Amino acid sequence: MTIQAPFYADHVGSLLRPERLKQARKDYKTGKISLADLKQVELEEVTHVVEKQIEIGLEVVTDGEFRRDWWHLDFLENLIGIEGYVPDRGYSFKGVETEAYHVRNIGKISFNPEHPFINDFIELNKIVAGRAVVKQTIPSPNQLFREEIFNSEIYPDYEAYAVDIIQAYRDAIKAFYDAGVRYLQLDDVNFAVLASPEIDFDSGPYKREYLIELAVRVVNEILADKPEDLKVTTHICRGNYQSTYAFTGSYEYIAPTVFANEKVDGFFLEYDDERSGGFEPLKHIPHGGAKVVLGLITSKRGELEDVDEVKARIKEAAKYVPLEQLCLSPQCGFASTHHGNLLTEQDQWNKLEHVVKIAKEVWGK
Repeated sequence: MTIQAPFYADHVGSLLRPERLKQARKDYKTGKISLADLKQVELEEVTHVVEKQIEIGLEVVTDGEFRRDWWHLDFLENLIGIEGYVPDRGYSFKGVETEAYHVRNIGKISFNPEHPFINDFIELNKIVAGRAVVKQTIPSPNQLFREEIFNSEIYPDYEAYAVDIIQAYRDAIKAFYDAGVRYLQLDDVNFAVLASPEIDFDSGPYKREYLIELAVRVVNEILADKPEDLKVTTHICRGNYQSTYAFTGSYEYIAPTVFANEKVDGFFLEYDDERSGGFEPLKHIPHGGAKVVLGLITSKRGELEDVDEVKARIKEAAKYVPLEQLCLSPQCGFASTHHGNLLTEQDQWNKLEHVVKIAKEVWGK
């Protein structure tokens, strides 16, 4: 049966890592416990977090990304032709620099049929046992289109690079589908970079307009042969590290191309503060097309948003997209990296319960 994802009450995916899990991962990396010991702790903690999501009324669950350190790097470094490494510096966020870790292209890119995320999903699906819809989150293929990842000794340009990336992701999608995935989310910071007015593209080899069109084309091509009962969404993220951010800017630059043309079933959009701009760019979403998941609940702070204010903002967004085409979620995950945002686990569950409660009041579901 085809699911109606995204849901009126949805969430982006990552959840705060419990201290027991964080300690086990540290102990494994320092040789204090075996891989089998780590896997057992992961299994127990994922089981617990699944039960909690179901308990608070969510119809969609994830594994909280408990088996990875980063929202994107763990997936990417397990592709053939990509390796993880420790650079001199981390990513620059507002007021903070992240832990230093990145990926780079070292050979022709293809999907690894032994990719660990496939078995991770199979285990998660067994835990859920049909009690909710399981969402699998992975980084968008567009995350690989960064100058520091691209290797001109292997690929002459982005067009040649794109060919192999597209095939790798097509193979990944097929492997996930065969494993049972029916709801897949592509997390995409690249779109936020392209939407940011403060970033200069004029001095580089590729202009903003070309990169926006390329990004949409890459996503559409990886989805060209997707099964009809597989729902795929894009989450556009401006950065989420220890409750801070990396980029600002409304969706104005990208909306005419991305919202109008990307062939996904939904867009998870950040709308938790003024950095995201207004709702007017939503006019480019075709009526009856992709759902818009309004990220009106922040995952960066523990205070709960005023219910009436959230409802008023949903009503405002409905001027551009029909109400039945809108959904609600936090603007991002609670722990895009293992470090987590600066709020408590109880704050996190309160936020997600808030989403469920407001969604029921607005849509009756």
